[in-house]
Amino acid sequence: MNTSIDKMLRMHLMARGIDDDLVLEAMAKVPREIFVLPEYRDSAYDDCPLPIGEGQTISQPYIVALMIQLAHIDHRSRVLDIGTGCGYMAAVIAHIAREVCTLETIPELAAMAKDHFAQLALTNMDARIGDGHQGWPEQREFDAIIVSCAADKRPDQLLTQLKPGGRAVIPINKAPGEQMLTIYEKTRDGELTSTGYTPVRFVPMV
Repeated sequence: MNTSIDKMLRMHLMARGIDDDLVLEAMAKVPREIFVLPEYRDSAYDDCPLPIGEGQTISQPYIVALMIQLAHIDHRSRVLDIGTGCGYMAAVIAHIAREVCTLETIPELAAMAKDHFAQLALTNMDARIGDGHQGWPEQREFDAIIVSCAADKRPDQLLTQLKPGGRAVIPINKAPGEQMLTIYEKTRDGELTSTGYTPVRFVPMV
């Protein structure tokens, strides 16, 4: 295994509580260096966000792994990923889930992500340009929803696409400069419960 990947797994993920084998295996398989700008490739596996252009960043490896672990996905899952960015989160999810649908609002980033998915020959991916607040254009239900941008409030329209028994992991703005990574669970009768998990910092959901 690449020594940078091994260091990421041991020091940045496992040492901080990432213990889902499916998540760790997927993080080991996805070459993070292809998702960052050339000038940042030497830092690709460092535990920090990095610029990807268009004023956006790729999240640090720990946050990517944490959000996927909190979503409780497996090989049967259909997952909606909001805020594709460069496509790294979606690519990691695609190594676990049965199907990944991913939405990005910035056309240049959506095109970049599609190039990355093609490089990795991912066949269980549907990537489109769209408004994450509204969810997937076709009315569908997902086992998990993961959002890589901060919403000002609970995105109710998006959460209508969460299956009963499913989980959504979404950063929510709580106050100026304050965001909380929030887990939403839908009960079997369609009620939503929420749990604040940890403070985070994401770009805004637009």
